[in-house]
Amino acid sequence: MGIKERITARVVNLFSHSEQPLEKTSQYQGDSGLFGPESISWEVLGDVSSFIGGIRALMIQAAHPEVAAGVSDHSRYREDPLGRLSRTAYYVTSMTYGATLEINHAVQMVKNAHSGVSERGLTYSATAPEYSAWVHNTLTDSFLQAFHDFRRPITDQEADRFVREQAVIGKRMGAEPLPETAEALRTWIVKHPAIAESEAMKEAIAFLKKPPLSRIELIGYRILQQAAASTIDPEIQKILGLKTSYSSLIVGKGLIKNLRWALKFSPAWKAALLRSGAEFDHTLFRNDA
Repeated sequence: MGIKERITARVVNLFSHSEQPLEKTSQYQGDSGLFGPESISWEVLGDVSSFIGGIRALMIQAAHPEVAAGVSDHSRYREDPLGRLSRTAYYVTSMTYGATLEINHAVQMVKNAHSGVSERGLTYSATAPEYSAWVHNTLTDSFLQAFHDFRRPITDQEADRFVREQAVIGKRMGAEPLPETAEALRTWIVKHPAIAESEAMKEAIAFLKKPPLSRIELIGYRILQQAAASTIDPEIQKILGLKTSYSSLIVGKGLIKNLRWALKFSPAWKAALLRSGAEFDHTLFRNDA
């Protein structure tokens, strides 16, 4: 097995601890899902920079005490971190690239969330519009920022288009509010009145800095995590207790470039293109999807 195959196998294994997305998507020929081949969402989420976007979003989400408490109280991320990672990837992949029935299944999966009480005494429900908005909006902002920093510069028009496309997902999840431009989205996140330090936040950040991975996997993950942290707005970095450096961004770009060489573009993107009957360059994707 060559180096490219070994890298691919390790990364694929990280996302193979739950139900796999789009397993039966070829059965829904002609169904372009929520976006379709001409969307900016398919391009943004199809690149390996989305790995950094996902890590960035999880760190920012921890800055909201109620959301952080909900994850701490009702998630098995400590005992089953790869399972949670895989389930998150399943949701994002299904909503972005899935056919209608696959999208509906992913929505129902998320809406089966539990409820509880956070450390500030406020009732927490993952399906409450304001909490759903925090999770959704931080994901949208993070995927966009990661693509811009680690794939290619994105225009203001493309950024706004991505935000509007992703708002379609947010509406499906009952999220509110959903800013309509990238600038408004960033402002909403950075200036959000609820963000504050909490014990659940500290626990989540400590975990995200050093999850239980193998030694080799942890080295690669730490590069991605530090690169992701370097792209977070200074105000939120301070709340999260993150210290970053410009070198983290440079090293992260190097690793992402190598991962892109090994993994190419998302097999889910390829599957959605095939299902939609679109013409595309097959050499941009691996042959295993």
